[in-house]
Amino acid sequence: MTTSETDPRSRPANLMAHVLAQGEPTLDGAGEEMWIDVIEKMDAVYSDLLRYEADLEAKNAELEAAEGFISSVIASVSDILVVVDEQGLVVQANPAFLEVVARPPEEVLGRKLCELVVEDDRPRARKALLSGEEGQVRELELSFLASTGPSDLMAINVSARFDHNAHRVGAVLTGRPIGELRRAYEALHKAHLELQQAQRKLIEQEKMASLGRLVAGVAHELNNPISFVYGNIHTLDRYRKTLDRYLRALEEEAPANAVARLKRETRIEAILADLQPLIEGTLEGAVRISEIVKNLRRLSFARGGEPAAVDLAKLIGTAAHWAMRAKNGRAKLETDLEAGLTVEGEEGKIHQVLVNLVDNALDAVKDVADATVSISMWAQGEDAVVEVADNGAGLSEAVADKIFEPFFTTKVVGEGTGLGLWISYAIAREHGGTLTAHNGDTRGAVFQLRLPRHHGRRIAG
Repeated sequence: MTTSETDPRSRPANLMAHVLAQGEPTLDGAGEEMWIDVIEKMDAVYSDLLRYEADLEAKNAELEAAEGFISSVIASVSDILVVVDEQGLVVQANPAFLEVVARPPEEVLGRKLCELVVEDDRPRARKALLSGEEGQVRELELSFLASTGPSDLMAINVSARFDHNAHRVGAVLTGRPIGELRRAYEALHKAHLELQQAQRKLIEQEKMASLGRLVAGVAHELNNPISFVYGNIHTLDRYRKTLDRYLRALEEEAPANAVARLKRETRIEAILADLQPLIEGTLEGAVRISEIVKNLRRLSFARGGEPAAVDLAKLIGTAAHWAMRAKNGRAKLETDLEAGLTVEGEEGKIHQVLVNLVDNALDAVKDVADATVSISMWAQGEDAVVEVADNGAGLSEAVADKIFEPFFTTKVVGEGTGLGLWISYAIAREHGGTLTAHNGDTRGAVFQLRLPRHHGRRIAG
């Protein structure tokens, strides 16, 4: 058999050759032309059929490739993907959904999706599947019925599905477990908080560095006039003693009546008697200013002195005396101090903290009729606890949140810098203790200073 005989496309021509080769009678000229024309038409139609078949095979191959691509993409999606028709029957489901419901494809395809949803969620699922407009996405939370029980709660997006004629033909569901979304949100929220904290820390560090440089300069400038005050007070005290000795000598030489008359006129005895307390008071104020300057210099991170054992009860008494004398108030001072209790630290700094706490308490009760400031001190474990309480108006919520911030003060301009409690708080932390504030059970504010005891040892009383 030759190639021309086996090729289907050559059969009409072979047939004609075969007919013509026969020695049988043929048709007339017109009939022969018609016969040839029919055979040529058949050959053309058959050629078109072969071309269409080739095109159809090519398009079918392209369609199969596209279908395979879409199927591989759907299978690779980690989120669940379910396609339902207009009756809510599952048309297609990806492996992620089959894994969630723990069922083979034959138990899912062609089944109503609502039957695979837990009973309580079915009304919402049915409503979402049977409604919706083109381009609209509905969000809801569903649990599916797996073969082993209800699945985890899932966040589902439902979109209506339309054909090329804009007729609604079903819906598409996508979703993932809420646990994954929650973990992703928590991770994002944690990262956001850490970023905020880092920003605040950088800002605070920059503020503190600027403040340290500022305060160091101020402390340096204050040191000069304080040194003048110190020198002048000591010189004035020597002059007072010399003047007193000189006047006593003159008094011995002068007539008694003249001395008596001069004393009455000049009131020299009252002046001499007042000179010493005035000098002592001025010196005490200079010492206090010097301590404040030292603590201001601490803000520039200067190193303090060496810690030692401090008699806390004695220090509280001195601090309360200073504060009461400076304020010259009418408040009643009540103390309940455990004797012989010592703490570890620098006496001057702890003294400053106590003076500041008593001073603030006195300011809080200056307009109170039965003004009272109470100071209590006791041992608690390895700590010594000091509480300074007043019966004033107490701390508002806004004040309580900012009371230990630098430069925050409730006093009018000129009466406070807002550094006292901040420095006191820093001193307490530096000594390994704490300084806190809260409102009392009945009224007023309570400041609690907690410091580590001096190795648990007590001073003999």
